[in-house]
Amino acid sequence: MKFSKSNNCENCILKCDIYSTLVSSGRKSDEISPLRASIKRNEIICKQGTEVTHALFLVKGSAKLYIEGLNNRNIILYLLKPPAYIGLLSFFESNDYSYSVAAIEDSEVCFIELDLVKRLYVENHTLLLNLNKAFGKSVSNIMKKIISLNQKQIRGRFAENLIYLSELHNNRTFHLGLSRKEIGEMAGVSEENSVRLLSEFSKESIIHIKGREIEILDMPLLKKISDVG
Repeated sequence: MKFSKSNNCENCILKCDIYSTLVSSGRKSDEISPLRASIKRNEIICKQGTEVTHALFLVKGSAKLYIEGLNNRNIILYLLKPPAYIGLLSFFESNDYSYSVAAIEDSEVCFIELDLVKRLYVENHTLLLNLNKAFGKSVSNIMKKIISLNQKQIRGRFAENLIYLSELHNNRTFHLGLSRKEIGEMAGVSEENSVRLLSEFSKESIIHIKGREIEILDMPLLKKISDVG
């Protein structure tokens, strides 16, 4: 992780809610004084069990939020694409992260002083609503994952996650930035089962795989498999 001082939020392509809050209240945006971090693929952004020191905002790339399980058996709860807060669930809930976040491609993250965010959260109603909305979206994603892992069989879970990836990319054809192991971690299955299910869905003409590109050929059938899980 390579840090650089980034005081000029004016030139940032993505204007976070913290910037908008300061500007709308007539204050200077340089109060944010963020640290910009360049993060390589697979590099840890924040680690489960470590102290929460900053609010993190993903401005470029993508990341996975996951629970570290025993014997290196992780569960990916959901993926993050800009603009997105990282670690929002731990802003106010605890002093330590209850999950880990890692980049799934070269990414950039702004580290913003947590005390500033907490102060603005109390002072500004709009920021409070925006952060609560983002927090609610995170909780909703986790609840869906819990229901899926507990109530669906592996084909249903796997189909659900292929649909999720398609919706995330807003396209039925998408580049697979995740490894086969990571796709399995999204569905709570082993890497071996992940490879097997991709092969099965391909042979059944539900999807087409070419290298790291996946095309969903039969979305209605994929949704049916997901629903009956």
